[in-house]
Amino acid sequence: MADPVHVLTEIWQRATATQPAPSSTVVLATAAVAALVVLMPRVWPVARHVITLVHEGSHASVAVLTGRRLTGIRLHSDTSGLTVSVGHPRGPGMIATAFAGYVGPGLVGLGAAWLTSRGHAVAVLWILLLLLLLMLVQIRNWFGLWSVLVTGAGLVAVTWWAAPQWQTTTAYALAWFLLLGAPRPVLELLAHRGPGSDADLLARLTRLPALLWVLVFGAVTIATGVLGGSLLVIARVA
Repeated sequence: MADPVHVLTEIWQRATATQPAPSSTVVLATAAVAALVVLMPRVWPVARHVITLVHEGSHASVAVLTGRRLTGIRLHSDTSGLTVSVGHPRGPGMIATAFAGYVGPGLVGLGAAWLTSRGHAVAVLWILLLLLLLMLVQIRNWFGLWSVLVTGAGLVAVTWWAAPQWQTTTAYALAWFLLLGAPRPVLELLAHRGPGSDADLLARLTRLPALLWVLVFGAVTIATGVLGGSLLVIARVA
């Protein structure tokens, strides 16, 4: 039986180690693959579950950070999700919680790009795995449990058994996917906005038009895509 202290020490050493930047070919190839995943009609509905995971995780994280009590997260097979928290029905905490969902994937992608550009690609994988573990205890339906476990199993396999160059490649691919994938749900929201969307909730909370909130979502996700993409490309050039 493995010594828990030894395992934790090895995990820490792997997570804090630095890796050299990959070749320009790898950086551009991972960007191209991520773009294809986002744009291909048959692939996107499956890959979108990852965006939904980050979307709902962002709601949950901000809810906790603003002092709300998180009561559960549900992820559905149609790529929708629901995060429920208890607290003041109005005010800054509720507004921040509602706002976090659509901008979350882009902001997480920007953070991943910043870390990978500084040689901490493997740390990105371990951080994402830790966040998944924290999210797991709040899942309240079977599909959500399956979705988190499958995603987590993939991250465990890469972080523990893959060669360092493949770990770096995976981190770059995930960063690109979050950056490039974040705007698409906003476009879908703009085209098919329903009365229960985050934008409509924000409109009720702030008395600002829902369309304005959709445009803000779009501006943030585009900005994070540009900034994050620049970090990934410039790091290689530098």
